[in-house]
Parts: sequence; C-alpha cells; structure tokens
Amino acid sequence: MTPTPAKKTPLYPVHLEAGAKMVEFAGWEMPVQYRGVLEEHRAVRTRVGLFDVSHMGELEVVGKRALDFVQYVTCNDASRLTPGRAQYSGLMTPRGTFVDDLLVHMLSPERFLLVVNAANKDKDYAYLCAQAPAFDDVDVFDRSADYAQLAIQGPLAEKVLQKLTAQNLSEIKYYRFVQGEVAGVPAIIARTGYTGEDGFEVYIAPDAAVKLWRAIMEAGAEFEIQPCGLGARDTLRFEACMPLYGNDIDDSTTPFEAGLDWIVKFEKGPFLGRDALLHQRASGIKRKLVGFEMVGKGIPRHGYPIFDATREVGFVTSGTMSPTLGKPLGLGYVPVELSAEGSEIFVDIRGQKVPARVIPTPFYRRAK
Repeated sequence: MTPTPAKKTPLYPVHLEAGAKMVEFAGWEMPVQYRGVLEEHRAVRTRVGLFDVSHMGELEVVGKRALDFVQYVTCNDASRLTPGRAQYSGLMTPRGTFVDDLLVHMLSPERFLLVVNAANKDKDYAYLCAQAPAFDDVDVFDRSADYAQLAIQGPLAEKVLQKLTAQNLSEIKYYRFVQGEVAGVPAIIARTGYTGEDGFEVYIAPDAAVKLWRAIMEAGAEFEIQPCGLGARDTLRFEACMPLYGNDIDDSTTPFEAGLDWIVKFEKGPFLGRDALLHQRASGIKRKLVGFEMVGKGIPRHGYPIFDATREVGFVTSGTMSPTLGKPLGLGYVPVELSAEGSEIFVDIRGQKVPARVIPTPFYRRAK
C-alpha cells in the first residue's frame, strides 16, 4: 500500500527558502530547525522567535447548546469564559483519561473554537461528532483547512507584533484574544503559547500566511527575530513543563496523575469522565508525573525505564539537556511514594541505572 504523502503547510516553500531541516511530524512536513535548536531556543528565551504551527487542528462547535456540549466533553469549566477568552482543558474519555488536551476559545456564546493537537485532529473530530447527537442544535465542524497559525513567542514578541497591528496588544491579557488585522490580514490574535514565554498565536487564512510570516520577520529584524522549528518548540515547552500529548499524557493518564488537577472542575456538573475522576480523587492516585534532574551522567529520553532501589517502577515521558539550565532533566511517571521532592530514583540509560532526584516543576518560569 502506498503511504499517504505528508501534508505541507502554506509556509513550506518559505521554510525551504530559509534552509530549514524538514521532518515528517503527525503527517506533516515541518521544520525541525533552521540555524539550530539551541540558538532558536535561546532566541525565544531572550528575544523573540517565530513558529509555523499551521499543522494544529481547529474544530468549531456551533449552536444554541454549544456551551452545554463543550462543558460535557471537556473537564475545565467553559461557563467561566466570555467572548474573547480562552482556557486550557482536556477532552475526556468516560474513564477520566485524555482523548487530547486542547485550547477552548469562546468566539460567542454559541460558537467555540477548539485548537487540538495535529496528530489527534481526525480522532478528536470523530469523537466530538459521536457525542454531538445527544445535544439538540449543536454542530461540529473541522475548520483546520481554513486556518494557518503562526506563533510569535518571547519577551519581545509584543513589541514586534505591535508594529503590525492597530490593536493595543498590551490590553490583551494571558489567555485572551481579539479579532483584528495584522499586516492588513484579518486575524484572531491570542495571547497564548507553548513555550513558557510571553507571546501570541495568530490565526489567519492560509493564503495570507506567507505575507504575514514575511511581515513579522521584517518587523522583528531589529530585535534579531529567529524562525524556530519543532525542536526548539519541544525544548521550550519541556522546560516550562507543558505536557506533550503522546509523551506526558495520553488516553491512559488522568489529569490527577499528570498534575493537571487545576483543569478539573467538578462543581460545573456532569462531564465525560467525572465519575471516574471523583472515584480517583477519593481513592487516591497510585502514580504521578514528576520532574527530576540527573545526579549521575546521562540524558534521560522518552521511554527510558525508571527504577527504585530494586525494581522498575515507571518510565520517562520527556527528557533532554535543558538549554536554559544547562543540565539533564526529565519528566516521568513514578509511584506516589516516590513523588516527593528529593526522592531518589534511577533511570536506565543504555543498560546503566543512573541516579536522579525528584525536583519541583516547572523547571523554568519566566520573570513576570
């Protein structure tokens, strides 16, 4: 059987022009790096970087009971939203585990934009469509082909983007968004991101993506803006301990196990997985996602086994040499009794059990 060719974002030719190294990710040809992961990582931490994240999925929930539907399928409380506000949430199974993690934007009380992971978009859409018939006058649309998405991230992101829009960006608070123009292009401008830095995610029509990319790069030239690939996006989100679906969370993990208790709002009423999560809260979790630093030599990687003094007890979900902190760090699931700060664990690195120590998360938190 002929494999399905990887999809390309509207910015594919721009990435080639910039000398990006391209890789296949979630069915897309995406830039993993341009000048190098470390350089791009540091640009976002200290100045500003620009990412093509047009591979992300955009699903719309529309109808008079749109809010009721979003409340039912996600674990956070969407009734707290007003038009122009967004929230991080989980799309839940009846078992209280993650179908996906996502951003929920209220465009209006009867229209929500859900931004989901690229690898999960088709699965999420099918899952939402299967739930929708229980709600009168609710429709779910896959709008992914209608959007390109650019993420401008870093402490100077606002200064760069402000040069291109009449919107007062300083008035847009974290997890808020407005609809306006950027470089003459109609856009949703959201103060969100996946790097642990300040910044914006800008949603536009695909045919405007190249124009906007070039405009942002030109506006950011005086600040030494860097185009950034998936490699830096991963190391940045990792330091900020923002979970990656398929690594740190999946359909076998619950928000309580992943340390995402804050997105579970029981008081809002019924939602998928509520009973399972109430039971888990009452009985207690058996494992927990923790951060750790290596005490011995070696870099932890996804899938490496974690041991206590005698036996295998868990696994590494994400790990790397932290570019900002300059030391090897990891995230992984361990039994609750090993989750306290200072607990000693061992990571199996190529057959050697290397000591590590549980430390607080996030590893990196930007200065406000």
